[in-house]
Amino acid sequence: MDKVVLGSKKGREAMKRTSQSMIDYEKEVLERQKNTQEVTVLGEEDASVKLLEDLVFGAEDELLERLVQESDDRGATLLDDDSSESDVENEARLQVRPTKRAVWEDEDDELEEEVDMTHRFRRDLTKSDAEAKMTKQKLQRRMKEQFQKAMGGTPSWKKDSDDEDEDGDDLMTKTGNFVGSSDSLPKGIIRMKKCLHANNDRPSEDRLTTVQFHPSAQVVMAAGLDQSISLFQVDGKTNPKIQSILLEKFPVHKAQFSVGGEQVVATSFRNKLFYIYDMMEGKVIPINTVRGLNEQRVKEFEVSPDGQSLLLTGSSGYLHVMTMKTKEVVKSMKINGNITGVACSHDGSRVFTNSEEGEVYVWDVRSSKCLNRFMDDGCVSGTSIATSHNGQYLACGSAAGVVNVYSQEECTRQTNPKPLKAIMNLVTSATSLRFNPTSEILAIASRSSDEAARMVHIPSFTVFSNFPMFQRKTIYRAQCLDFSPNSGFFSLANNKGHAPLFRLLHYKDF
Repeated sequence: MDKVVLGSKKGREAMKRTSQSMIDYEKEVLERQKNTQEVTVLGEEDASVKLLEDLVFGAEDELLERLVQESDDRGATLLDDDSSESDVENEARLQVRPTKRAVWEDEDDELEEEVDMTHRFRRDLTKSDAEAKMTKQKLQRRMKEQFQKAMGGTPSWKKDSDDEDEDGDDLMTKTGNFVGSSDSLPKGIIRMKKCLHANNDRPSEDRLTTVQFHPSAQVVMAAGLDQSISLFQVDGKTNPKIQSILLEKFPVHKAQFSVGGEQVVATSFRNKLFYIYDMMEGKVIPINTVRGLNEQRVKEFEVSPDGQSLLLTGSSGYLHVMTMKTKEVVKSMKINGNITGVACSHDGSRVFTNSEEGEVYVWDVRSSKCLNRFMDDGCVSGTSIATSHNGQYLACGSAAGVVNVYSQEECTRQTNPKPLKAIMNLVTSATSLRFNPTSEILAIASRSSDEAARMVHIPSFTVFSNFPMFQRKTIYRAQCLDFSPNSGFFSLANNKGHAPLFRLLHYKDF
């Protein structure tokens, strides 16, 4: 009996506690509703405080999505803060309440043009799905930040005194010696390993026309007919993408780094418009007109070794020298027929051109005088030309697939120089030639057929027997060739939109 009474007391006490808890809960709900109503009335002030907190704690790049509601008696105003608004506008919102929009606006008012960030080439520049639009100014800052982060931070010559150091490896100041530390390259078989495609992180949707390694950083560029220029960080394993730049209605015929690697120059097919992409500033600069250039279009060009000028291939045998500083033609040189290839000597003092008729011209850059001209031995139609980095060799390709290698010195002095070697391993037009930085390898290729690429050992002038012998076809039709600054990597651009990448194991540095 005592147990039953005792149990009843416990039950009543439990019910009492439960009832008190419900009362407390109802009070808490009423209190929350009251606070919510107060926040609704003071929503603008609280939103400003929250925005300030976001800015202080590093959320300046996130979208500002705040709903400011007035009471029904005053009328409701809906304010959508777009992610593309400038920082100045965001700061102004903290101090000034939104006002009604003017009925009429002057077209001359300064407006920030917005860019659609949902495009597949720009998605990697966004930090959240909410950044559907962005001003050009903010897009430029984002591109600059992304590239500098991949490059290991802003170079010392670019930093202001109040800039803070950025995280990451300093790739701009550490790429090894320009000449590999290895002993001389043996002939016969070249030790190499096939890596993941250099642009595997973002293959081109059309033919790839350019692949080039950055002159000082562990970065490779790929560009092509899909109107894009992409940069990748080369590690041989994942090769992550740094960024992609879309040039609307501009299929890229050729793209090339400046000598210092801060800019990329790109040309197309249809007209003389070309672009300069300043990677450090994050700006894409269109060059619509060049003073003194009377050409309908500009496709082929070369960057001079000193970086001061571009050599623009014109029509009717003209070669124009345009200064990078003023964007004007300062001199022109002319050959008989049409120019099919241009190459500079290692010191930039001489320029070599070949023609459709098989003639080779040697020019003095300073005086614009022709120092010598001769017929490429056995050539009916010239297609390509290249010079070695050590200033010793000149290679000339022909439509028959023959590549003649000459002594640069003899080409300057003799009226009928004889080739040191005629390389006949290609059966279709030799459209691409490239010496490696140590001048121990000459890579040759033809865009006319698959697997038409070879590596020639210098100075024995024998072809490496194990390239391109792989288990399955990988080269396809090579459009462009390039070696990394210290010959550690080799890549090609093919018509499938890929850039096959190979690690040359003989060389220890990138």
